[in-house]
Amino acid sequence: MSLFGRIRDDIRSIKERDPAARTKLEVLLCYPGLWAVWIHRVSHWLWRHKLRLPARILSQVGRFYTGVDIHPGALIGRRLFIDHATGVVIGETAIVGSDVTMYQGVTLGGTGKQHGKRHPTICDNVFVGNNANILGNVTVGENSRVGAGSVVLSDVPPNSTVVGVPAHIVYHNGQRVLITDPHEIKDPLSDALIALSTRVDELEDRLGARDHRAKPFADEEAERAAYSQELERLRVYVSMGEGI
Repeated sequence: MSLFGRIRDDIRSIKERDPAARTKLEVLLCYPGLWAVWIHRVSHWLWRHKLRLPARILSQVGRFYTGVDIHPGALIGRRLFIDHATGVVIGETAIVGSDVTMYQGVTLGGTGKQHGKRHPTICDNVFVGNNANILGNVTVGENSRVGAGSVVLSDVPPNSTVVGVPAHIVYHNGQRVLITDPHEIKDPLSDALIALSTRVDELEDRLGARDHRAKPFADEEAERAAYSQELERLRVYVSMGEGI
């Protein structure tokens, strides 16, 4: 596809995906996410031709004007839509497929100082909500959705929806995924919640709360009734001053 063909393709895809886009001219003039993608294409060309410093300088110029920091080494597919743009970071070894939608604050980052592939791979038709963080050499499968504010630390299968910190699957292939084991959430507090639940179960067993007859409580109630009867029997003598 020619240069102008790609430009028209980008503008048309944004107009189709964003209901706030009224005209193609408005998209061209008022969408910094679109400018960031175009600037990246130039800086990526420079990067591939070993002009690394000019590529980095151009990417920083684009970051200043658009609020989007895309490393020149990142591989970006066709029709990437970065809505609202501000705060998006895409690392050097990240790979982004075609028809991907990202909102503000998204980070495709690394998790350490290792070399090689250390940033995420985002497959085609993926939606990434605002302020989501996808970290490390993980893959988000086709047609998946990452909820706003989620932190993705492991691979996401295709046709899935993930949410949470760290992210876990809530929908897969259109079906709700029910989590019955707290370990599946992988939340830092999961172990504490499991220990607390186990302790509550132990206490309920000791108190007989699970016994329908509730024997310990029944015995206590019987003792209380007997004591009340004894007080009632002695009340007459005490009130009349007798038995002293």
